[in-house]
Amino acid sequence: MLTQLKQLLFASCLLLIVFTRTTAQELNCVVSINVGPAVQISDQTVFKDMKNAFQQFMNTRKWTNDAHKVHEKIACSIRININEMPSIGLFKASVQIQSARPIYNSNYYSPTLNFGDRDWEFEYIESQPLEFNDNAYTSNITSLLAYYAYVIIGMDYDTFSELGGTPHFQKAQTVVINAQAMGREGWQTLGNNRNRYWLVENLLSGQMLDVRKGMYAYHRLAMDTFDKTPDQSREIILKHLRDIKKARDVNPGSILVISFFDAKAKELGNVFSDGNLQVRTRDPMEK
Repeated sequence: MLTQLKQLLFASCLLLIVFTRTTAQELNCVVSINVGPAVQISDQTVFKDMKNAFQQFMNTRKWTNDAHKVHEKIACSIRININEMPSIGLFKASVQIQSARPIYNSNYYSPTLNFGDRDWEFEYIESQPLEFNDNAYTSNITSLLAYYAYVIIGMDYDTFSELGGTPHFQKAQTVVINAQAMGREGWQTLGNNRNRYWLVENLLSGQMLDVRKGMYAYHRLAMDTFDKTPDQSREIILKHLRDIKKARDVNPGSILVISFFDAKAKELGNVFSDGNLQVRTRDPMEK
């Protein structure tokens, strides 16, 4: 009887391990917080608590219905700069959101998102529970964190299948709609066009479909095969740059185009620093 009990316990533990490995959460997000000189507070423990709470929210919540293995988690980071504390528990901050995806047969991670969010005001006290509902606004903290979780996942999915990120961008758009009623900065159509509203608007805009389709070609058909066919990969990337230029001509202020080059400028320099001279020096608008 004891032997059977041990066997049953072992089998249960094994199933739990297998289940955990195949249903891991989607994000491996590192949160960091920098407190600016204008913030005068003697006890800094609130920021340590804030960092841990935000990071746990991003990494322990299940954002999709897809099964992910631990090594498939999306590498991303959220750097929060606390610029002001108008009153106890009220903070004004700017945020830098970055993510990357691995390139096949290499140790290299290709950046997929590098976005600066300049207008975030939120309330936080130590040990504050972070609640989120996809269908309703609960707080400006969880709205922003959930919004970027969906954007990060959508950007990643777009690189593995053509327009694969659409359902996640739609969820991010729902977060925007729910938050707009509160009248807080970053969610509105008016004012700064480098905000949450305009980023997801661009991501779901018909004018930007070729840019998003190009993200699949850029990563899956070019970067993932770069080690074997570098010049062919450069040609594919040049085609993507032509599509981006066309989109920019239609919408010169497109935040999606700006965000693309914020993420990819260094990588593009490295890609075209070597290889066939004719390909490297070709005008991106040349067909």
